[in-house]
Amino acid sequence: MDLRTQYRRTTARKLAMGMILLFALAGTALFSVTVGSLAIGPGALLDALLLKEGAPFQHVLWSIRLPRMAGAILAGAGLGVAGAVMQDILRNPLASPFTTGVSQGAAFGAAFAIIVLGAGQTHAIGNEVVTIASPYLVVLSSFCGAGLAVAFILGLSSLRRVSAEGVILAGVALSAFFGAATMLLQYFASDMQVAATVFWTFGDLGKAGWRENGAMLFAACLACTWFGFAGRSHNALQWGEEVAESLGVRVVRLRVLSLAASSLMVAVATAFLGVIGFVGLLAPHTVRFLVGNDHRFLLPGSALFGALLLLASDILARTVMQPVTLPVGIITSLAGAPLFLALLIRTRRS
Repeated sequence: MDLRTQYRRTTARKLAMGMILLFALAGTALFSVTVGSLAIGPGALLDALLLKEGAPFQHVLWSIRLPRMAGAILAGAGLGVAGAVMQDILRNPLASPFTTGVSQGAAFGAAFAIIVLGAGQTHAIGNEVVTIASPYLVVLSSFCGAGLAVAFILGLSSLRRVSAEGVILAGVALSAFFGAATMLLQYFASDMQVAATVFWTFGDLGKAGWRENGAMLFAACLACTWFGFAGRSHNALQWGEEVAESLGVRVVRLRVLSLAASSLMVAVATAFLGVIGFVGLLAPHTVRFLVGNDHRFLLPGSALFGALLLLASDILARTVMQPVTLPVGIITSLAGAPLFLALLIRTRRS
């Protein structure tokens, strides 16, 4: 078998895996809108989707189930891609938005906007309800918090004496710092500001609406446009900085823009949905096992599997203690913590 035939077969296998993930995601998405405290049958689902007059469940489907499903797909895809990019840029298999402190930095930025800048408020319709007065101010502040974490990790990773494990340990320290800073803000905040902060930092897909999904889609389109052009550069970076530069890759520019695009997706998802851990760690490693390290396939595959993982976690969160709906961040953390420990042990042995 010549190299050209082998390459074609390998490419076909990778494309087939991508199609399998796509069909699995479509099936899971369809199933997700039918389950919950109120089950929707196939006939009722079709009538509600077609907006037939007098069809039941229209409000539940279009105002609750579909926005939640779309939010899971967009946030999961963004976190999966961000994790794959961070693992490549930092040359660390344990890197992800959660383990490097980027998610916690984004959460601190959101808390700063809510408490200090006054983006959180309450309104009274019957009982008092916590709302966010300026959601895009929260997103901007969240992005700045994520940018601080990215700048710190990027500067630390550029030091030649810092090991891969050292970067992750620095991420743990950074997470603790942002967590303490968030608690400090909450200590001096009013009860309603604390409630808004806690509400907003929960990893909960119930906060996803069409406006939030539109913002996440816009951020994902911007980031993925850059990653589409930079896929070959990321492949070259796997051979080392010197090899990549000899092939014409501007390594510093690639690192800065790729991490900025990743932090944008993480910041928007965190600002709207809260901290969702370990999706950015689980998705790239699973897809890397299926399609390898070629970023032309790894990044789309990580997006598909990240969306599938978060959507499946949300289904579990809505059904495991029915009619109580758990925050999806609890499910992803419970699933991701054992994998993180296994990867840490494997990295230490190698």
